[in-house]
Amino acid sequence: MKPAPSLLYLREDELTDGIELFFFAGRDFAKALDARLTELGLGRAHYRALHFVARHPGLPVSDLLSILGITKQSLSRVVKNLTEAGYLVQTQGARDRRQRLLRLTAKGAGVEAELTALQRTRLAKAYREAGPEAVAGFRQVLSGLLAEQERAGVLRLIAKR
Repeated sequence: MKPAPSLLYLREDELTDGIELFFFAGRDFAKALDARLTELGLGRAHYRALHFVARHPGLPVSDLLSILGITKQSLSRVVKNLTEAGYLVQTQGARDRRQRLLRLTAKGAGVEAELTALQRTRLAKAYREAGPEAVAGFRQVLSGLLAEQERAGVLRLIAKR
């Protein structure tokens, strides 16, 4: 018979430490991009938009709005900035001409790849240090942190590669 697993990780101080680590890790993970974003005259919302359009070419603006969870006004500003800077193009949907579909330009793809590489390098280092079992556990924990009503959609979105 296996011994009962230790539940020490569910103690209040362990959970509070996890909250703090999550905060600092998120802060530093995003900060890895800040200097380059500033040079480009972009912000974090611009990068997030570039990231999702790169992974899902032809993404409808309405889907990007849902993914980013920002206001229409904020997304409109981000899309306008990226389009004017030559990073994004918008086209009409083939079946629904009211639909605006987003794609990266070659310039946008280059900038998105450069920015993603900064974060990928940081994540790869942390994954190497933690090992495969920890990485699988980390992904499971992140999935568990997603709002229940969003979880299936997010996991479907990630699986579309």
